[in-house]
Amino acid sequence: MLTTLAIANYRSLRELVVPMARLNVVTGANGSGKSNLYRALRLLAETAQGGVVPALAREGGLQSTLWAGPETISARMKRGEVPIQGGPRNEPMALRLGFAGDEYGYAIDLGLPTPSRSMFGDDPQIKREAIWSGPFLRSSNLLVDRRGAMARVRDGRSWRVAAEHLSSFESLFAQLADPRAAPEVLSLRETIRGWRFYDHFRSDTRAPARQPQLGTRTPVLSHDGRDLAAAWQTIVEIGDPRALAAAVDDAFPGAQVAVIGEGGRFALEFSQHGLLRPLSAAELSDGTLRYLLWIAALHTPRPPPLMVLNEPETSLHPDLLPALARLIAHASRRSQVWVVSHASRLISALEEEPECNSVHLHKEFSQTAIVGQGMLDAPAWYWPER
Repeated sequence: MLTTLAIANYRSLRELVVPMARLNVVTGANGSGKSNLYRALRLLAETAQGGVVPALAREGGLQSTLWAGPETISARMKRGEVPIQGGPRNEPMALRLGFAGDEYGYAIDLGLPTPSRSMFGDDPQIKREAIWSGPFLRSSNLLVDRRGAMARVRDGRSWRVAAEHLSSFESLFAQLADPRAAPEVLSLRETIRGWRFYDHFRSDTRAPARQPQLGTRTPVLSHDGRDLAAAWQTIVEIGDPRALAAAVDDAFPGAQVAVIGEGGRFALEFSQHGLLRPLSAAELSDGTLRYLLWIAALHTPRPPPLMVLNEPETSLHPDLLPALARLIAHASRRSQVWVVSHASRLISALEEEPECNSVHLHKEFSQTAIVGQGMLDAPAWYWPER
């Protein structure tokens, strides 16, 4: 389980250290930085897929994602005595992402490229990466240390050079995940690759989930929900069918969902009290279909170490939100869950859970901050120096 998430110089997240629990809900007014925090977490996940630099390129490049304000905002600036303006920099420009968990911590530092003749000269470079054990980085618990093109691995009380010619645009996870030379890198890479993000479920009239699809065993629902029927049947056969049926009844009392198969194609049928025949997925309302997608996603027989839900309330009727909160709370017993939402009814229902960690964001001089978090309230965090 992750215990701390740290972001520096990513858009409005100039310096943010977020405590994490088993169930986390992130909320705040429009423009407070919820989406930036979510996107920063996705960037962290891209490090294990080898795609952090391309992901930054899709956002307009490093320069457009870096914090656009001054390096520091003085007390006089905050009081309005002097205008907010930049000055001589004391530190190099750096986009930093990191987290700490039960076993390992990880941090990556991306900076501006050194001048070159390459046509890819605008690509950001990975200046520093570190993996450590424990809740925060110290010299004594550092396990893997990368500086530029060289990486070294702790070997007892000494260090062993594991690589000397690493590519500046690929993380350790893409170049050094060797079970013998660097087992910590491999273990952490597989953990991060197991993180699951859901934010693009389709429920429009042409959504694939509304049409029969070729079915194979599907322990993990796809990100757009196209394999809903196959995922549902997989839960029935190798998951927890009682919990699945209970989740349907909680949201739609008396309703039942069944999967039919013909010619290898699977389709969903929804039966409800008062109807003379079951409804096909094509006949369901957007909200009903989307809720069934959430039921299938959150009852996966292969629970991930971290599940991130971005605005799960989209297209749902407000009366469904308490049931959705119970569904999410149930999933948090098997996976760490991170919910980004601005639906007050869903947020209040989740906050009734004893283990819920509420992260309320707001803006202070264009910087995202956590409501009520003072300098001594944030978890301990230290970035690796270049």
